[in-house]
Amino acid sequence: MINADQNPEYLNAFLDYSITILNKSPNSVKEYNYDLNIFLKYMKMHFNMTKETDFSKITIKDFSLQDLEKIEPEDILSFLSYLAINKNCKPATRARKISTIRIFFAYLVQKAKLIDKNPAQYIETPKKEKRIPKYLSLDDSKKLLDVTMDDSDENKERDYAIITLFLNCGLRLSELVGINIKNIDFNEYKLNVIGKGNKERTIYLNKACVNAINNYLEVRPKEGVKADNKKSQEALFLSKRHERISNRTVQYIVERELRKAGLDTSKYSTHKLRHTAATLMYQYGNVDIRALQELLGHESISTTEIYTHVNNEQVRNAIESNPLANL
Repeated sequence: MINADQNPEYLNAFLDYSITILNKSPNSVKEYNYDLNIFLKYMKMHFNMTKETDFSKITIKDFSLQDLEKIEPEDILSFLSYLAINKNCKPATRARKISTIRIFFAYLVQKAKLIDKNPAQYIETPKKEKRIPKYLSLDDSKKLLDVTMDDSDENKERDYAIITLFLNCGLRLSELVGINIKNIDFNEYKLNVIGKGNKERTIYLNKACVNAINNYLEVRPKEGVKADNKKSQEALFLSKRHERISNRTVQYIVERELRKAGLDTSKYSTHKLRHTAATLMYQYGNVDIRALQELLGHESISTTEIYTHVNNEQVRNAIESNPLANL
């Protein structure tokens, strides 16, 4: 929830621009607001404009355009250093924040023409750590599906459909929660989802997904869904209160089922199920990297390439295949 009353006018104008012109999702705009609040609060401390050291108590309403004009590249670097040292923020987090700051200043200079210089223009993005994504093995994926189907919970059909879609389609959490029944074409076996940046893409459903959805729809609550809440009526997945299921509830369901399957919940999550779907498709399905990019809704092919890692067995086989191996 964005508390616009506590923001300077120019910040609220930027957020409005982001959602209306840049077509950013509400979640992205919330992240922009959060990042820029932290940035401006730090600048008030950095410029000795406040004696308060508790970020939650620092106000930015009075941070003027004249104050923004004082910011130099070295001040932004000081902010990034603060995040790394004092807040222990990872490179990916710092990269997101500098991206937000860069877009913000570009808007102020080029679009709104409220200030004359862009101090973030030449700030480099922190190099991200390259790590192989964590994912479930094929056997562990089957085990997770089995324990979910055998669950005695009254919502087992719903929960099974959720796990099935994650493992087969590589959906993001927000994409799964946002599915409406009307988004599903049961004749063509396909589903339209809204991904990052409000971009719509088509996911083709396999037999397992179609069966899981149909089984859930047979028991999905029809009575008691709030008549005055159209979003709940349209939603595919409903909570026990007969409202559109929340991100947190889905995370809880996945965590619970992972635990039942004997899998480490500190290593695996909803997003790791997306990693699993992508990895299994690449390893077992001979899926072209471009097709995988389209399926996952990645803007850049470089993002998809993290799934082209090979497992230890493949590495071992490569060594054994060396023609010098048996000499």
